[in-house]
Amino acid sequence: MRVVSWNVNGVRAAAKKGLSAWIAREQPAILGLQETRATLAQYPPEVRSPPGYHGAFAVAERGGYSGVALYGQEPPAEVVTSLGVPAFDAEGRFVMGRWGELTVASVYFPNGSGKDRDNSRIPFKLDFYACVLELLQPRLERGEQVLVMGDFNTAFAPVDLARPRENVENSGFRSEEREALGAWFARGWVDTFRHAHPEATGRYSWWSQRQGARGRNVGWRIDYVLASPAAHSRVQEAFIQDDVLGSDHCPVGVELGP
Repeated sequence: MRVVSWNVNGVRAAAKKGLSAWIAREQPAILGLQETRATLAQYPPEVRSPPGYHGAFAVAERGGYSGVALYGQEPPAEVVTSLGVPAFDAEGRFVMGRWGELTVASVYFPNGSGKDRDNSRIPFKLDFYACVLELLQPRLERGEQVLVMGDFNTAFAPVDLARPRENVENSGFRSEEREALGAWFARGWVDTFRHAHPEATGRYSWWSQRQGARGRNVGWRIDYVLASPAAHSRVQEAFIQDDVLGSDHCPVGVELGP
C-alpha cells in the first residue's frame, strides 16, 4: 500500500506537466497534494476526479494561494478540513481522511517569510505547527495509526539541506522553526524517511527555481511523512522521488504493509 505526498506548486500548472499521467502510473492508494492554488471550479477535471479515486479538498479564501487535496482509491470514512482556528482554515492548509484504521493528513505548513522575506510569518507558522500537533497528538496517544504528510517548510537538521551554514537566519532553518518540528519527534512522531535512511545525504525534496539549483542538487528536505508509532509499525519503506519533475518539489512517501 503506497501513500504519497507532493507539493505540486499549482495544480493547474502541474496538470499541464503530466500530473494525471503520473497518478495513473504511480497508482498510490492514498495521495496528498499541497499548494494546489485553485478553487474546486479551477481544478482540471482529470485532477479533481482522477479515475478510480475519491477526493477531499481544502481551498484558501484568497485566490491562487495555498490549498490541499487528499485522494484515496477507496472513499474515506471520515474527512476533516478544519483546524478550528479561522485564520488557519482561511488558508486551506489541512485535510484529513480516515480509511479503516489508518488516518492520513495532507498538510501545507506555512512558510515563515513575509512578502518582503522578512521572517514576519514565523509566529503564525509556529502557532500552526502547535495547533496541528495538539489536534493529532491524542490520536497518537490512543494508539491510532496516523500519517501526517506534506510540505512542512522546515529542514530539521544540517543534513537536510545543502547549505545549512548560509541559511541559519532564513525561514525554513531558523532554530525556532526546527524546535517546532522537533516537538513532534519529542512527542513520538517518526520521520519515516530519516528512520529508514539514517545515513542518507544529498536527498532533498525542494529546490529553488533560480540559478539551476535542482540540476546542481542544491536543495532542502522539507517534505515529510511523519508516522505515529502504530502507523510506523506498518512502514516497510520510505522514499523520495527526486527524479520526478513537474514542480519545484518532488513526491515523498511510504510503503505500508498489513
